[in-house]
Amino acid sequence: MSDKPEFTLRTATEDDVPGVARVLSRAFFDDPLFVWLFPDPHTRMARSARWWAAQAGFSFVPAGSVTVAVSGDERPVVRGAAVWVPPGASLPSGRGLLRTVPHTLGLFPVSRIPELAAFMADVQKAAPERPHWYLECLAVDPVTQGSGIGSALLRSGLVRADIDRVPVYLETTEPSALVFYERFGFKASGGVAEEGRPAFHGMVREPGD
Repeated sequence: MSDKPEFTLRTATEDDVPGVARVLSRAFFDDPLFVWLFPDPHTRMARSARWWAAQAGFSFVPAGSVTVAVSGDERPVVRGAAVWVPPGASLPSGRGLLRTVPHTLGLFPVSRIPELAAFMADVQKAAPERPHWYLECLAVDPVTQGSGIGSALLRSGLVRADIDRVPVYLETTEPSALVFYERFGFKASGGVAEEGRPAFHGMVREPGD
């Protein structure tokens, strides 16, 4: 008998927001981006969870962009989450961004806002100009890594992209993730490395790869 948890994939609902925030904050705790965003390890988890809860609650989930892997029947537990943005769309939307501001503004010193804005501008400029699906983020709770959840979440989005016959784009600041995505046909598409900021790597998968 396998000791790997059974799970189901479905579109996230409002009730899943706390679970999505928990998984994302745990999974990205040591990611170079979040180490840079929240340098203090003692407060990083709480600040990261607050960040992700605002993004998921006001932007990702209302847009129907989050696929979750859940286990359990009576009280489902979110084990993994993927945020997919379809061609021509962008997240957060203007309205979603405005709603997140009161919940996220205090997470960063005002003095850091220019460098954060510069980093985000570089990320946006690196994206392909042609229509594509965008994998905003993919995360699995560390306690269930190796159970196939990440692969299942990724494949669910790749199927939709293949049906649309458009590429999938993502960027990551975690070098160890490159090998995982390469297994699914992603190839390096450049990136940006600036002193004092985390380097990010862009990757593209062509339809059917």
